Amino acid sequence: LRMHSATLDQARAILQQRFGYPDFRPGQIDVIASVLGGSDTLAVLPTGGGKSLCYQVPALALPGLTVVVSPLIALMKDQVDRLVARGVPAAFLNSTLDPDEVASRLARAESGDLKLLYLAPERIEGPDVIRRLCRNGVRLLAVDEAHCISEWGHEFRPSFRRIAQASEALGRPQVIALTATATPAVRRDIAIQLRLREPRVIVKGFDRGNLDYAVHGCADETLKDEALVRVLRAHASPAIVYAPTRVAVERLASRLRRAGRRALAYHGGLDDAVRQETQEAFMCDRIDTITATNAFGMGIDKPDVRLVLHYAMPSTLEAYYQEAGRAGRDGAPAHCVLLHHPRDRLTHEWFIRGTFPPRSVVEEVMTALQRLRAGSEVLVSAAGVSRACKAVDVRSAQAVLALLVREGVLQRPEFDSNVWIRLLATPARIRRELGADAVEVEVLRAVWRVGRDALQRGMVVDLHRLPSRLRGRPARRLLESLRDHQFVDIAAADPGLKLTQPGAPLDAGQLDWRSLERRREAEIHKLDMMERYATSAVCRRSFVLGYFGERTDVACRQGCDNCRASSRPNASTA
Repeated sequence: LRMHSATLDQARAILQQRFGYPDFRPGQIDVIASVLGGSDTLAVLPTGGGKSLCYQVPALALPGLTVVVSPLIALMKDQVDRLVARGVPAAFLNSTLDPDEVASRLARAESGDLKLLYLAPERIEGPDVIRRLCRNGVRLLAVDEAHCISEWGHEFRPSFRRIAQASEALGRPQVIALTATATPAVRRDIAIQLRLREPRVIVKGFDRGNLDYAVHGCADETLKDEALVRVLRAHASPAIVYAPTRVAVERLASRLRRAGRRALAYHGGLDDAVRQETQEAFMCDRIDTITATNAFGMGIDKPDVRLVLHYAMPSTLEAYYQEAGRAGRDGAPAHCVLLHHPRDRLTHEWFIRGTFPPRSVVEEVMTALQRLRAGSEVLVSAAGVSRACKAVDVRSAQAVLALLVREGVLQRPEFDSNVWIRLLATPARIRRELGADAVEVEVLRAVWRVGRDALQRGMVVDLHRLPSRLRGRPARRLLESLRDHQFVDIAAADPGLKLTQPGAPLDAGQLDWRSLERRREAEIHKLDMMERYATSAVCRRSFVLGYFGERTDVACRQGCDNCRASSRPNASTA
């Protein structure tokens, strides 16, 4: 074991001075003691259990750099913003950055100017990233949402499987893996896939005794809407209502406002400013209800949520437990209600079929890709594949391309640098109104050298092909300014996907079809268990605890609808 000089007293001092908390929670203290003791650690803490502090505090207590691998881009940025606001030198690398920003942040890590560097899983395996991080060394590697590494987890991502190899290339630093939802099988798989060495496995707090669980069966959407309003009127606010689609989220917010609730919608289709304003209104109690897709909640710490209602059944108990667990974080009584109809399952089955398309369709698409490839880096889109495969529609092509990205056959460009540009003004007008030396004129000259006369008709330009000081985001900002003055018309272009290994043959036989079938069966099993929870007559708390490998003989104290029903007179014969 690697022993560190940092102590729990030093960690508490950091917690108080940097984060403003008087002491650690029971689960946190065990995890941090394990990390400071030098052990590889697997921590399974419930939603709201403060997992991020389990690596942020040790990162500040230990010398050197802590690298955090996280799949959640929005949460990554939010955590870095909060750390920087507290004076902690932290940064992130993900696909939202252009190459110059990536280089600048890697230089800070290389020079020892950073304590925490957050990376998307696809970033950590990059040879340049590894080479530069090795120069100053990585002391601690934190893997957040670690269940994503397991085929048996509810959000498996193949890119996580390459973290162990990247860890070896970094000199095998100490590892802490964290998740809120992992069954015993998933915990074993995490330890194997990350190659943890004699890990301490710390599992805390699946039983939330203050939460009351209930399921309301509804025969149709009208009855669901009535149940939604009835449940919200019967329970205290604040409340979160989860719905499966953006359209449903907007409709339910409107329905609740008509019923007298102060409700707003939150989903990924809204502008960033609108989402931020809605989130702040909920956090500050200017509204009492937020209707949302599962885009809402990650990293949101509102302890006094009294009700979490799911308008439709999620696809897994892991997802349901995580989202429902956002209720009652203050320890006071709170309610978790699921509105259920058997048709809820059909939507999830449709998504599973899309995630694992038939082998015959995959083979046809890969044959088309073989025909389409030209040169060393062919960019492909779903529309282009569909045109090349007459029998494959765009939606099916999208499903296959997504599968090939997950399996590493295709990759997305690191930065969406493709922009459609059409020149609207004459060179004479541009020089007259901007001046020959303006930087906007310089970017137009650079774009003209790429496209020439085709710019008059409109064409896609890769902004990475421009001179280095204009490349990427600077060019985009200048082009947006030129558009505002009606010198050019610009639009987002489909960035397409490119071959991971341009010279390698494309053959569906290279895919691991056994693994794909195992993962499909695992998804179906998880859906079966979620539906069993929704339709079972047994104690719902015991059902959840049993699923996650915890003791099931807890006293429910009528903390679920089934236990209340069974305690009524004549319940057994009802």
